[in-house]
Amino acid sequence: MPTIVSVGTAKLPHQLNQDTVKEYTKQLFSQAFRDIDRLRGIFDNGQIESRYFVKNLDWYKEKHRFSEKNDTYIENALQYGCEAIKNCLQNPRFLPSPIDYAEIEAIFYISTTGLATPSIEARLMNMLPFSPHTKRIPIWGLGCAGGAAGLARAYEYCLAFPNAKVLVLAVEFCSLTFQPEDRSKSNLIGTSLFADGVACVCVAGDGSAAQRKRPRILASQSTLLHNAEDVMGWDIRDDGFFVVFSKDIPSLILSWLKPNVEQFLRLHCLTIADIDYFIAHPGGKKVLEAYQTALGIDEKKTAVSFQILKQFGNMSSVTVYFVLEQFMKQPVKEGEHGLLLALGPGFSSELVLLRWG
Repeated sequence: MPTIVSVGTAKLPHQLNQDTVKEYTKQLFSQAFRDIDRLRGIFDNGQIESRYFVKNLDWYKEKHRFSEKNDTYIENALQYGCEAIKNCLQNPRFLPSPIDYAEIEAIFYISTTGLATPSIEARLMNMLPFSPHTKRIPIWGLGCAGGAAGLARAYEYCLAFPNAKVLVLAVEFCSLTFQPEDRSKSNLIGTSLFADGVACVCVAGDGSAAQRKRPRILASQSTLLHNAEDVMGWDIRDDGFFVVFSKDIPSLILSWLKPNVEQFLRLHCLTIADIDYFIAHPGGKKVLEAYQTALGIDEKKTAVSFQILKQFGNMSSVTVYFVLEQFMKQPVKEGEHGLLLALGPGFSSELVLLRWG
């Protein structure tokens, strides 16, 4: 079974506390919403205390063309992508010795907040000593589900090529998509929730996995809810990305997620009660609470996800790797199961079944 052998993250330069962003939002949206003081309660209710951004707050107060924001995306994706890859391949917490760049057979690049051709992983290959024969698999547009989906695709690659080591690099700069002139409630909610982040995961096939207790990937499942394209995503206009974020997401989780998860686990002779660890993408406080209600699990099962949400906000596809890293640092018993799950545009879910061994 393919194994997750290491995780590495990048430290972004600007940490802002939620109160600072809340005050900025009042200045920005006071003319658009008569009840702005009441609406700003979402900043307090979301349980987010701080977030990280690639630019300081003054930068977001100015108007920027889409091309300028995208150039900023590329520049920072390269800088912090390099950092996350290095931290993943040289992480002494998870690896007995560093992994050489030349050992990496494929790079899956995950993002939904910027555009680049040649894609970012190709540019990174010109900056880091990867083999020129490293396969490139850029995956764009899966939003918050992208991290889980990238891990699932890496698992399938390592099933096909058991001696391979592959990287999944997720880069999201949600702040660069912020639209100061968008007076919609979706934009206001997004401003209270989304953040920037970069993380990298290394997956190895059976023939090359380090002999340490690590989460082994047993299976994955992708599920699309038909005719739900307007639940979340981007409305792409001349000025860039405008957020689409439905208030119905928690109710969709309540009605749709449990049978989806139960059917997946049943294929592997498991039930929800057999899952020891829920490595859940923290889409927001209401999303995590909907997970608890829908799956019948207590707060302890989502405590790590809540902690990452509190410290970092929602970094889209990247966030679930921050949660995964925390679980990999914890003492875990041999044979215990974990379920890594995330939801994204489509409306869709990505499930990855893990067993420590």
